[in-house]
Amino acid sequence: MNTKEIMAQYEEFVIGTYTRIPTVIVKGKGLKVWDLEGNEYLDFFPGWAVSGLGHCHPMVVNAVRNYIKKIIHVPNNYYNMLQGKLAQRIIENSFSGKVFFCNSGAEANEAAIKLVRAYGSSKGKYEIITMQNSFHGRTLATMTATGQPKYQKGFEPLPAGFKSVPFNDIKALEDAVTDKTAAIMLELIQGEGGINVADADYVKKVRELCDRKGLVLVFDEVQTGMGRTGEMFCFQVYGVQPDVMTLAKSLGGGLPIGATVAAGKFADVLKPGMHASTFGGSPIACAAAIAVFDAIKKEKLLSNTRNMGKYLVEKLNGLKKKHPVIKEIRGKGLMIGAELTVEGKDIVDNCFKEKVLINCAHGCVLRLMPGMIVNKKQIDTAIAALDKVMP
Repeated sequence: MNTKEIMAQYEEFVIGTYTRIPTVIVKGKGLKVWDLEGNEYLDFFPGWAVSGLGHCHPMVVNAVRNYIKKIIHVPNNYYNMLQGKLAQRIIENSFSGKVFFCNSGAEANEAAIKLVRAYGSSKGKYEIITMQNSFHGRTLATMTATGQPKYQKGFEPLPAGFKSVPFNDIKALEDAVTDKTAAIMLELIQGEGGINVADADYVKKVRELCDRKGLVLVFDEVQTGMGRTGEMFCFQVYGVQPDVMTLAKSLGGGLPIGATVAAGKFADVLKPGMHASTFGGSPIACAAAIAVFDAIKKEKLLSNTRNMGKYLVEKLNGLKKKHPVIKEIRGKGLMIGAELTVEGKDIVDNCFKEKVLINCAHGCVLRLMPGMIVNKKQIDTAIAALDKVMP
């Protein structure tokens, strides 16, 4: 089949929930992907940060290959060899606690929401405060938690118990807390909201507020986790530990897996029968995720992320001086946004024509989130493409 035939097949048989780029990706290696016609692209936005190690990292491929011959699925009423090992690896790299496994960021956030409500139920607490311009998932509850009305339109009535306040505004957050408030849920860097970075002082004060009011502090690290910001988890950049953390995206190196990490007294809130996920923590996904941890350590990718992140920001600021359409560069590590004074869609489309893949969030923020294996030459190539297509 050719590209047009595959697109027609989608049109006839696949529900149209995505606006798709008109190409069929058939192969990926490192930061490169190839389409059905053999065109090669430099991927600076690999699957909404899913391929944090780049595409088909050899250590992930080998781990999956070695295990898939043994068994593909083990139901969660049995033990499997790798789920506990992966949970231990997450805890050793984050904070003392326990892990629930699922398949996506939305599921990880759903688990966190249920944990919060279960914890607060005896005290009559159930409300969760999130931030405007946040994004927590597409399920009914996580969509309601998301502080962007555009994602909620048409799905009313929405579940009760959620409210959103302005990001980085501690007074607005304090004013929103009531005797029904159970938790505060926060992205340290808002991805879909346009790469909005939490102020260090704000994060500290949020932690203090939760301690003072007896609230659960939930950090959504679905996009920021697994090295994206130069530390294994973004909370380590701030030096502020959450009570609950959610992960997905880069955790599986390309395979679907999510995790909800609960610290201390929150680790045993969910009892048998209170929550579940049929495919959560499958042997294959766990094998891939363990390989991700191994690769990050072996290849010193946290250091590379910090160094290449600085280099990318430096190059983008150079473009900013040249192109007044670029308003601001912001982010941490390799989670970078370039806010424009115009809509970004045409720039994304023209970069595609230049064989460089990027993304635009919030209408006017170009997102560059290459895999942690990126080098200066690849950054230079992406910058050259951006330079060429800037209006």
